[in-house]
Amino acid sequence: MRAERDARLRSDAAANRERILEVALAELTRSADVPLSTIAKKAGVGQGTLYRHFPSREALVLEIYRHEMRQVADTAAELLRTRAPDQALREWMGHLARFAMAKAGLADALHKAISASCGQEKPGHGQMTEAVALLLRANEEVGTIRPGVTTDDFLLAIAGLWQIGPGASGQARARRLLDLVMDGLRTGAPGV
Repeated sequence: MRAERDARLRSDAAANRERILEVALAELTRSADVPLSTIAKKAGVGQGTLYRHFPSREALVLEIYRHEMRQVADTAAELLRTRAPDQALREWMGHLARFAMAKAGLADALHKAISASCGQEKPGHGQMTEAVALLLRANEEVGTIRPGVTTDDFLLAIAGLWQIGPGASGQARARRLLDLVMDGLRTGAPGV
């Protein structure tokens, strides 16, 4: 009986946490300064529940970003299972671009949270680096990109994505940028 009750409580806590993250993402994308009490109310939880899961605004913002970055990173392996490596890489870059443009509104909140976290590594950076390494390695093995491209090279090449705003013109600009990056990666590839 007690184990059943404990499992239900853990399940409720996990559901509360997910609701808080979902509402916080939407609200912080609209305004970096939204009160946490507004987030708690819209998530249907008390402020104590919010603070039990996220002891500060910075912790909440960093967890949102970490969660979202994990989802983008996980897409790399899924794409490699169903597509040729170069198609997986280009599609993943498009997915990353859509993520970057959708999170433009969260940039202010994230910048404040990272500044407040005293220079810790950006959330999700390790997961993103692993995803890029996986995609680059798969492409290098089949000869669809030039050899020797490092994850740092790649991340610098696509850094402009984070400067592109949402909207149709931003999406077109992102496609052009990513096509240029793919063309550059293919130049000198042994299998092309």
